[in-house]
Order: sequence, then structure tokens, then C-alpha cells
Amino acid sequence: MYIKKTIPGSQPSAHLSQEIEGSVQGHRDGHGFVIRDDGEGDIYIPPNEMRAVLHKDRVRVRIVRQDRRGRPEGRVVEIIERPPQPIIGRLLQESGVWLVAPEDKRYGQDVLIPKGATGAAKPGQVVVVELTEPPALFGQPVGRITEVLGEVDDPGMEIEIAVRKYGVPHEFSEACLAEAKALPDKVRAQDKKRRVDLTDVPLVTIDGEDARDFDDAVYCEPAKVGRSKGWRLLVAIADVSHYVETGSPIDIDAYDRATSVYFPRRVIPMLPEKLSNGLCSLNPEVERLCMVCDMLITAKGEIHAYQFYPAVMFSHARFTYTEVAAILANTRGPEAGKRKERVKDLLNLHDVYRALLVARQQRGAVDFETTETQIVCDENGRIEKIVPRTRNDAHKLIEEAMLAANVCSADFIAQGGQPGLFRVHEGPTPEKQEILRNYLKAMAVGMTIGDSPKPAEFQAIAEATKERPDAQQIHTMLLRSMQQAIYTPINSGHFGLAFEAYTHFTSPIRRYPDLLVHRVIKAILNKTRYQLPTLPTPGEAHAKLAKRLAARVAAPGTKPRREDAKPASRDTQAWEAAGLHCSANERRADEASRDVEAWLKCKYMREHLGEEYSGVVSAATSFGIFVTLDAMYVEGLVHITELGGEYFKFDEARQELRGERTGIRYSIGTRVRVQVSRVDLDGRKIDFRLVREGEELLGRALKDKGMGPDGAGGGARKAGGRAGGRKADKGASMSATEKAGLTRERAARSPVQSLKASVKKAVADKASKGKARKPRRG
Repeated sequence: MYIKKTIPGSQPSAHLSQEIEGSVQGHRDGHGFVIRDDGEGDIYIPPNEMRAVLHKDRVRVRIVRQDRRGRPEGRVVEIIERPPQPIIGRLLQESGVWLVAPEDKRYGQDVLIPKGATGAAKPGQVVVVELTEPPALFGQPVGRITEVLGEVDDPGMEIEIAVRKYGVPHEFSEACLAEAKALPDKVRAQDKKRRVDLTDVPLVTIDGEDARDFDDAVYCEPAKVGRSKGWRLLVAIADVSHYVETGSPIDIDAYDRATSVYFPRRVIPMLPEKLSNGLCSLNPEVERLCMVCDMLITAKGEIHAYQFYPAVMFSHARFTYTEVAAILANTRGPEAGKRKERVKDLLNLHDVYRALLVARQQRGAVDFETTETQIVCDENGRIEKIVPRTRNDAHKLIEEAMLAANVCSADFIAQGGQPGLFRVHEGPTPEKQEILRNYLKAMAVGMTIGDSPKPAEFQAIAEATKERPDAQQIHTMLLRSMQQAIYTPINSGHFGLAFEAYTHFTSPIRRYPDLLVHRVIKAILNKTRYQLPTLPTPGEAHAKLAKRLAARVAAPGTKPRREDAKPASRDTQAWEAAGLHCSANERRADEASRDVEAWLKCKYMREHLGEEYSGVVSAATSFGIFVTLDAMYVEGLVHITELGGEYFKFDEARQELRGERTGIRYSIGTRVRVQVSRVDLDGRKIDFRLVREGEELLGRALKDKGMGPDGAGGGARKAGGRAGGRKADKGASMSATEKAGLTRERAARSPVQSLKASVKKAVADKASKGKARKPRRG
């Protein structure tokens, strides 16, 4: 680790601005940014300054000027810390010189490898490098190869790269494995003491076809709640805390990982396999220890009462979502015939789900329908296809049951008077609120959000606009205005789910916060107090997120803590650190998973270069549009220079690119046809080229321009005008069948041809006037 190195020629001067600390984020083009610790705007670092620093370095900078875009530009005056993170890349030999080109292009510089430091690596192989000499203003970094991962096309190489690139722990310690090996293979007699025997209750698991660890089991039966009908719902969760003791080697490794990481065809578990797939997994027809949330649910879907207790259970069946959905759809079908003894229980579960769903709607929880995809790989790890994940009633049934158990857990901890981790999701920041209000106004939605928005307002807007042609665009903007959820001991409620208190109780096999929640619940039941162990110091991810989230742990609208207020107790501070650590490593897992998926998609699309596809715009930016292909669910960029010969302006309020001459608009939901033009595997980027705008898009622009059926006449209407907006919406409602029905003969007579001619003329006019196109992305 390199600490406190002063950059030559950057000595402090009295007239320069205050020095600022932060972390370097490199850019593949050679420049970089400093992400400030205080959360203020990033500071631009020019390429010459980046020569002496590396991506992820912690530095102190001084703002010296503003660049041509108005961004503050900084000079690095000191390297505070260089995290000892290895660099992954490919070994190359150029003119007798060995070097490693980093796989993460944000590092910006190749690493020189002395002849005796290459080990057994061969040219072209993917290797791990440890720096021996840091970079300097006039010299490249020097390193030695510590590990050879293999050839770039080896199956699973993308995962090997990702776990090292993001610092995901992927090997258990020897102490952890030894402790796991010493655990019993099954539930013993002494393990059942002081537990409720639920082995005769027909609890079942319902999971995906490819699931290997089963956290939860459910059972429901009709029950009288007060004087009315209702249900008794049991949610049994694997009792991981019985086997993983606080501060043990398994616990330390689990805390370090904080979560399981899911990749296509591979999982890096939080717990050793003996626990995650064996002793703790609620496998069918074996006894397992569990923690139970036993609830009474009213006919209106309200939780009337609940209790927690440790139990021993026996899973009576292992169902898949597909199987349960088929049984619920047809109780006399072949699937139901194979599971006759469980059909009635599943119907009870479906009944309580519908009641819980009514309660969800009444409290105004946000519920957007989004398309999630699943990558299907062959035996060699290559993508065969990408398919959408469909959510049926079985998925939703389990989801509502888990939500109910999590709400009860949060309430139990809050009433127990002990610190614990809540799952907090706060409402939009004031800045995001203002952006959303401007957008809704620009799109003539006719509804908006208040100064202290409620989830029900978001849901009402989503419901009111679901039939509009631009519904996808509006719902995407609603979703993007929200913040990410975090773990914290300070309860601020869950905005999206519209709960006053919420936590995670239902997945202790794969999430460390759930394990902590189990321990706190047990402590309250036993009338003791749970004490967090002295765990390893959280790493870089925690430090980075802590700075960013420092202002978010207070409830929205609450007054800031007074300077003379009593500081948080040492216990609360420890829980805050644990929550931030778990939140940061949750982000780390997501980033690593996305990186692998992006790699696989790029390799997949390399086989389709030059091919044309239909797609939909998923985002509009100042430098172009991102398009998601219909057939493959792959996203790529159409750069602004590929949109045609006219000048395009980005409208931030409407989140769209608009042609200055023709009025052609590209916004979320716009349908286009593109050609795969370039695939950058190292950069995880796919570039498209616009093939044609399509009848719908040109027709909409034509109407906005007020052109007659012969393609002439009518001056351009103002952007965002009500009449133009209505006509645009009407044009956007053309169905795929209608588009397909446009024959060549009709298209030849279409006024679209006249508009195309006007576009060509506009290009010629602008070329003669020397008007520049939009510059490329910086």
C-alpha cells in the first residue's frame, strides 16, 4: 500500500482554492474524475494529471480552473492512499517488451512487466498483476504476475475476471471450511430442544426450477380472526443462526461476503456449500431447523397478530413457480393430479395472497411492471438465448408472504427496543422531485407529485398513464426518480412498498442482514441483548458508500441533528457500519453480475455484426440514444453522429433528442430499426447504427411540423405544444400489425418520402453554412 505521496510540481500555493479529498475514477479515454468525499460534484482530472495516479486511488486535489464544459478541473497534490487491489489484464509482448493491458480500461495505462516477473504466463493469457512500482508523471507502472487465469475465451473466464475486478471474496478461509466440515450432516436430537415441532404441518417450498438452496417454506389454512374469516399464514425460514455462531470463522467469512453473488451458471455463496445447499436448505422430506413467523391475516389483508418462535420442520414438497401457477390455473389438470394432497393448501395460499394484494393496493405501494431477462447458456458457458422472466401468480404469492414476514420482523425489533438493521427506502431527493415534476408537466400528464410525495402518488400516476403510448417512458422516469434502498439501524420506512418499518428476515442463507435480524429476534425472545461481534474492518466499498449515504440515514423531512445533540452511541455506530458494509457489498455483487452479463452479451453480439434488428429506445442522452433489441433484450448505443445529418438537441425536461430541422424525436419507448455496427468486449459496449426511422417516427415528426398530405406547407409547431403533443401521441399508437401492413406501393405514395427529401435538403443547407454536429461523448 502506497501512502501520502506528494506529486512533484504541485506544492500548495496560498492563492489556490481549498484542497479536496476523494477517490479517482478513471476514464478509458485517458482523463478521469475525483469523486468527492463530501458528495459534491465530481472534479475533472485531465490526462496529463492522470499519468501519476491510478483508478481507485484516494487523492487530495486542488481546483485550478473550469474546463470548456464548465466543470471544475483539478490538480492532484497528494496521493493519500493506493488500495492494494490487483489489476487483471492480458499479457502482451511488443518489440521485446512485456506488458499487461488492463481489462478495466479505467486504469488508462499498461503495466510494464520485467522479464523475470512473467512467471508461467504466455502471451495473450489473462493474468493478475501486483504493482511493484506506482506510475509517475514520466513513467508507466511496473508490476509482477501473481496468477494466470487462462485464455480469454475459456468458459467462465468472465466470472474469474469479475470476482477479482470487483474484489468479490471467492475462496473460503481454511478455518471456515474446517468449521463447516465439523458440522453434523442432519438435525440431531439435541438441536430440537426448546423448539416447536412442526413436522406434521405440510409446509412446502416454492422456488425457481434452477434453485439449489431453499430459504423459505410456507403453509396457509383458513382461520377465524376476531369474528370474521381470515387465514393463518406460516412462513418458516432456515435457522442459519443456530449453526453460524457470532464471531466464528464461518461468521467472519459470511460478513466479509455479506451476500451471495449470482452469475449465469455459477453462484458464489455467502456460506459454505454444506450449509447453503445442505444443513440449512429446506430440502424436501428431511427435518430442518427454522425460525417461524406465524401470522393471522384478516379478510382485508391486514396482519391482525403474529408471533415468532424457533421450530423444527419437515418440507412436504418442493414446488416450482411454473408448477404452482399451472395448478392454480387448473385444479383438475395433470399438474394438480400429481399433487392432489397439496392442492387445497395451495388454494389457501392463493386466497391469502389476493387479500394481501388488496391491502397492498390500498396502502398505495408502488408496483411497476418491468421486464427482467434471463441468460440461457450452453455447456461451454456461451449464450444460447436471452429470454424474459415471466412473473406469474406463484411468484407474487411467495413475494407477498415474504413481505408480510419481513414487516412483522421489523415491528418485532422496533417494539423489542434493541438495535437491528432495517431495510430503508427513502423517497426521491428534492433534485429528483423537481426533474420529475418538470418531466410530467412537459409530457402533459396532468398529474404531479407533492412537496412531500407519497408512494400512492407514484402509483396513481402509473395507473392513470398505463394506456398511453408513452407509458413505458413515463413509468421509467417514475422509477428512476427513486433512491436505492439501504440497510441501517435508523428506521425511515420503505417508500416503494409503503411500509412504516421493513427489514429482511427471509433469506439468511444468502444475505448477512437477514442473519443479523434472526439473531436479534432470538435475543428478544430469550430476553437477552444481542451484541455485534468485533468484525473485520469494512473495506473500500464501505468507506465509499458511507460518504455517499451520510445524509440519507435520516427520515425525509426530519430536522438535522443539532450540534449539541447527543452523539450516536457506540452500539448504534457499530450497527450503522454493519449496515453500510452490507449495502455496499450488495452494490458490489450487483456490479459484478452486470459486468459478467455485459461480457456475455458482447460475445454473443459479436456473432451478429452487420445484422439488423427492431428495437425500442431505453434511454435518451445528450450524446445519443440507447436501444434495447426486441428479439435479444440486448442494449446498445446509437451515437448522436449516427442519427442523421441534422443537429439534435437534448431536451432534459422531456428526456428526448429532437431534430432541429425536421422535429424528429427520440425518447424512451420510440421504436427504431438498427444495425449492429461495433462490439467492444473490453469496454462492455455495443454500438448500433440507425437503419431507418420507420413510418411511425417520421409520421409523428411530420404531424409536429404541421405538413400537409403532400409533404409541404405548415410551419413547425413549438416543441412541447399541446396540439403537437396530442398528435404525437396519436401517431405513436400505431400497432406493429398496422406498420407491417404498409405495402411498398403505399409507402411510395406516402408523404414520408417528401419529409425525407426535406431532411436531405436540410443536411445540404447546414453543410453549406458550416454548422457542426453534436460533439462526441467526452
